[in-house]
Amino acid sequence: MKILVSGASVAGPALAYWLHRHGFDCTVVERATSLRDSGHAVDFRGEALAVLDRMGVLEAVRAHDTAMGDATLIDREGRGYATLPAVIFAGELEILKGDLTRILHQATQEFTEYVFGDSIAVLEQSADGVRVTFDSGRVRDFDLVVGADGLHSNTRGLVFGREDRFVRHLGIYSAIFSTDNYLGLKNTGWLYSVPDRAVNIFSARDSTEVRVALHFASGPLEYNRHDVTEHKRIVAEHFAGTGWEVPGLLRAMAAADDVYFAANAQVVMDRWHDGRVVLLGDAGYCAAPTSGRGTSQALIGAYVLAGELAAADGRHTEAFAAYEREMRGFVDEHQRVGREWAQRYFIDSLTQETIDAAVAAATQGGTDELVTLREYSLADR
Repeated sequence: MKILVSGASVAGPALAYWLHRHGFDCTVVERATSLRDSGHAVDFRGEALAVLDRMGVLEAVRAHDTAMGDATLIDREGRGYATLPAVIFAGELEILKGDLTRILHQATQEFTEYVFGDSIAVLEQSADGVRVTFDSGRVRDFDLVVGADGLHSNTRGLVFGREDRFVRHLGIYSAIFSTDNYLGLKNTGWLYSVPDRAVNIFSARDSTEVRVALHFASGPLEYNRHDVTEHKRIVAEHFAGTGWEVPGLLRAMAAADDVYFAANAQVVMDRWHDGRVVLLGDAGYCAAPTSGRGTSQALIGAYVLAGELAAADGRHTEAFAAYEREMRGFVDEHQRVGREWAQRYFIDSLTQETIDAAVAAATQGGTDELVTLREYSLADR
């Protein structure tokens, strides 16, 4: 079977790996002209680590571990008042998203056709397959199409309808970028919060740089998602007059060339497949960054989707239904956590009770117990 996957971030390459292991032929198309390097760190725990291990990339991921220690909570006067244990925000293993994307690409490029700088324009389903017309004008036929193209999934829009039917805004926008480590942080971070605004700063790449995240509360905004200059202006306006280190961080953002700006939102759908098209990861069930589990969902979802296709011998209707049954409870709980933490995001100061509860949730398994990785038989490659 020939399967087209839209999106080359995390979910797409992870799925490409498992499709190949199960004997399927995979093409990955990516709108960007190269691998994306922007974004903050992502973390893993529980079954997500097991997926990385089964893919044979766990040690490569560990080699890029941020080795992040505890972070300091900063009050509005700029003074540290509490410590946030690393297990809450860094899980059992943390890596920059750009590093993870490169590792997954390297692990799959030998047997996966990657097409950069193109995107799906038209999908025409039939009883025998899907005819795909790309933005470049090329037309190709596939047996199945997988949308792994994120919160603003183009695939979802073409097949399931308008974005506003499925995307639930959580009232938070975030801008993430990197800059020189002029603050001198060493394997640690600072978290600063005032009403409706928050700043996270973490050292990265052996403390040679820092990754900065500027968050602000807002209802849905109208803006061009591809206009970085506009993104910087929006963030600067919302943080105008904020004290502490913020003025210097805004100057750093103005000079940064890797600013990533997006809403914290969830994708809520009754079903993730339609005919021969299925959604994976954020495209179908984004839990929002406030859940802290989006990357884990993508990895586990890729493993389950490919495994169910193999178990059903390529019978997509049966496989897609089984994939949804396996993942639905896991996703629902992650989305609940995402909504809950979005409501707490701009608390002026965290109490020790809240911190202790977060540590307990992070170390007692929690949502990881809602999914168990099945052993799917692999094709004889």
